[in-house]
Amino acid sequence: MSLAVAIQMDPLESVNIDADSTFALALEAQRRGHGLYHYLPRHLSYRHGRVVAKARPFKVQRVKGDHVSLGAPEIIDLAAVDVILMRQDPPFDLAYISATHLLDRVHPATLVVNDPDSVRNAPEKLFVTEFAELMPPTLITYDIDEIKEFRREHGDMIVKPIYGNGGAGVFRIKPDDTNLASLIELFQRFLNEPLMVQRYLPEIRKGDKRIILVDGKARGAVNRVPAADETRANLHVGGRAEKTTLTRREEEICEAIGPALEERGLIFVGIDVIGDYLTEINVTSPTGIQEIDRFDGVILESDIWDAIESKRGGRTDRKLPT
Repeated sequence: MSLAVAIQMDPLESVNIDADSTFALALEAQRRGHGLYHYLPRHLSYRHGRVVAKARPFKVQRVKGDHVSLGAPEIIDLAAVDVILMRQDPPFDLAYISATHLLDRVHPATLVVNDPDSVRNAPEKLFVTEFAELMPPTLITYDIDEIKEFRREHGDMIVKPIYGNGGAGVFRIKPDDTNLASLIELFQRFLNEPLMVQRYLPEIRKGDKRIILVDGKARGAVNRVPAADETRANLHVGGRAEKTTLTRREEEICEAIGPALEERGLIFVGIDVIGDYLTEINVTSPTGIQEIDRFDGVILESDIWDAIESKRGGRTDRKLPT
């Protein structure tokens, strides 16, 4: 099976080839003989009933400083592509939402991973509320009085923007912290969105576990331990990756949410678990597969492509312009 694959993402030239999940997916696609195209989200267009992209064919190799070779730009009709990987980083803003609407025009005849309609309706910090029984005590609101009441009830808490990503804007507010009102005012001044407030989970000191699910099934995990002076465990802010396995509770969480992921066409998903609680379901551009590959001696990107190819089915007869 040889597929035409377009990857919608941020610039390829700047990725960290030792950590970037999309780079690993591109390498595996190339190994399988698939043809690769790259385009930036801003180069996605609707033109007279067709969804097109100004894309560049490319090849990748695991060589730092020389990891990608890009061809000349060309306009491709995305209806002539077999698979589109929607892999640009958040923020989940109107530009992101607009891209999902455009990709809806070609999916599922062209398989978009993940399903654009489901991505649009499953922002990470809101989708998780469908599984309230798995979450820590949580409040989503604009109302500062509601936040103060939550603080009186739970004391130590985490405050974060509902559409933030990568740990940006995540604050721990302790019971005796006098900056809560000022922080809320700052958020409200610069962000026109509600805040998510959650009871602080001291288990974060042992790690925030990223679990990768492929087609609704858990395939591996990496534990991310925050630095001594940090609340956030994200690797790019100093978190340390550790080898891990799933606890029975984490297996139960995956079993509970897996059918909903599969039903919605969410093939590649990363969930975050702290202690016994599910905190986020990441469907936009999940990461973590390279760390899991190294710790566990697996090739998660191969599992993901197996799932994609099974849904794409058969050898393509589509032809891109040359």
